[in-house]
Amino acid sequence: MVTHAQATPWSRERLREALRLYLVTDQPSLKGRTLTDVVLAAVQGGVTCVQLREKHANSRDFHALAMALMDLLQPLQIPLIINDRLDIALACGAQGVHLGQSDLPVAAARALLPPGVFIGWSVETLDEVMQSASLPVDYLGVSPVYATPTKTDTATPWGLDGLQRARAATPLPLVAIGGIHAHNAAAVLQAGADSLAVVSAICSADDPRSASQHLRDLIDAH
Repeated sequence: MVTHAQATPWSRERLREALRLYLVTDQPSLKGRTLTDVVLAAVQGGVTCVQLREKHANSRDFHALAMALMDLLQPLQIPLIINDRLDIALACGAQGVHLGQSDLPVAAARALLPPGVFIGWSVETLDEVMQSASLPVDYLGVSPVYATPTKTDTATPWGLDGLQRARAATPLPLVAIGGIHAHNAAAVLQAGADSLAVVSAICSADDPRSASQHLRDLIDAH
């Protein structure tokens, strides 16, 4: 039986904690391993939330993956976030939805979602950060901080200076994504990110659990 997140919205502080180490899935990066095996290892290493991103899966396959991750993550109290697809999020009972600039408008999504499901929104410019003040969004994905091979249709990278400007412009939790790895994680956090979102740094790691633990240690030390 599908059950949704708690009936009341997440507090900003609780959400900030839940987003600290944010895994974005990418099946081509898994090196032949199963998605559930990599996600489980990542969570064991310290990942605090998981976004299921499936740009090319049909609806049936996307839903099956979402249900498999819900079965894995719900007992561990790790939020599952569905990228783009509001219908999949509703069907599987996910705790969050992440929307991009070309997806369903945030206000329309909020009207359809239970109040306990949080919404993230990708921002590529400072104008979009400012616009978020009038939208029912719960966190912002600052994308991309650096250029990244796992997503090639992104805008000009923010860089650390841009991330600092985004931080100064909003009180919302900021999830930094795009080219994040262990060697630049501390600088990204110092520039104002509340959360590190990673793809290949975990999905393509020889040991996803160890890679996650290293990133989590960097976050906890910040």
